[in-house]
Amino acid sequence: MMNLSPTEMDRLVIFNAAQMARRNRSLGIRLSHPEAVAYITDEVMTAARRNLPYAEIRDMAGCLLTSDDVEPGVGQMIPMLYIECMFAEGTKVMALFEPVGPGNASVEGHVVPGEIIAGSGDIESFADLPKIIIDVTNTGDRDVQVRSHTHFFEVNRALRFDRAAAWGMKVDRPAGAGIRFEPGVTKSVQLVPISGDRVVHGQAGLVNGPLDAPFARQEALKQARARGYLGA
Repeated sequence: MMNLSPTEMDRLVIFNAAQMARRNRSLGIRLSHPEAVAYITDEVMTAARRNLPYAEIRDMAGCLLTSDDVEPGVGQMIPMLYIECMFAEGTKVMALFEPVGPGNASVEGHVVPGEIIAGSGDIESFADLPKIIIDVTNTGDRDVQVRSHTHFFEVNRALRFDRAAAWGMKVDRPAGAGIRFEPGVTKSVQLVPISGDRVVHGQAGLVNGPLDAPFARQEALKQARARGYLGA
């Protein structure tokens, strides 16, 4: 009986997928994303086992496939590939950037998998939500970054602003964006209401429940004042 480690099992899966890719290439079939990844990975790992120089393997890997060898869009789906290789001196990670090079066939005007086709005109975030503008001053000695998902009422206690007005509000920025407050600087910030179920947990721990519950704002303001939140 042969006992294989999880790493060895993964290696066998990669090899089998690479063999399928080789068969498809020999038949003129363009490779899918998993096939292309498996083919490049297997070739690189085999070269490492042969103890070829790192730079030589990296250069070789960039010449294995072009966009002519893969289905439309597959090259764009593999902007980088990290492969853990076993060399004679130990394990190293091989980083390949854009391993599927450009081919000769033109695909202009062809829609590729995962492509985003934007409509015309501008898209306004939170267009239907009421907005307020408040002045915020950072009284601390370092920058404070506030992300778009944060309940603004609960942001850093060194930020001075009308916290009651900011109850149930967030920064009017797209998801993942935010705003930075430098020490001693006052900024005008546009806020919009938090949507959905309007339930906030965690953060500064001033709410931990529905924003619209009876007396929720009064209790949160009381806690904020006790804990030294400016503007409460």
